[in-house]
Amino acid sequence: MYIHVYSFVPTMVTQVRRRELILELVEHEAITSQEQLREKLKVRSIEATQATISRDIQALGLVKRAADGAYRRAGLDHAVPTESVLRRAVAEYLRTQETVEQLLVLRTDPGQAQPLAVVLDRARLPEVAGTIGGDDTILVICRSAKAATQMADRLRAFKTGDTPTASSPTI
Repeated sequence: MYIHVYSFVPTMVTQVRRRELILELVEHEAITSQEQLREKLKVRSIEATQATISRDIQALGLVKRAADGAYRRAGLDHAVPTESVLRRAVAEYLRTQETVEQLLVLRTDPGQAQPLAVVLDRARLPEVAGTIGGDDTILVICRSAKAATQMADRLRAFKTGDTPTASSPTI
């Protein structure tokens, strides 16, 4: 008996890639509906039906967060710090900051960049794509120059104990 396996390979590759992208999207954005997820995939040239997305969500074990109804991986809520934790970490570790286009360069005392970078990463801030933490410096990569300015304003407010401005969305 001969089975033509080649015809199944592109489908499996597409499924794996689609699921990887779904995990990436829900990790970095607050996605609250399957339709929103379908649109985000479409922008990235991946077409999927609602039924396919529903199966992917189930297979990936995604659940909705109680706080905002956004999809997340099961069991990860404990890793997301509250605003007060972020505020304390910024007040304790951040010494100076500089904005360069869509980048923020944060300076700490020696050995304190990693704890602050971890809190920033785990906070899953919408304007932050990611961080790179060294010994006393953190590079914060923001999604745009405007997002970097908003993030800088928020960090400055946290450092001084003020309330973030209206242009700085809260966590």
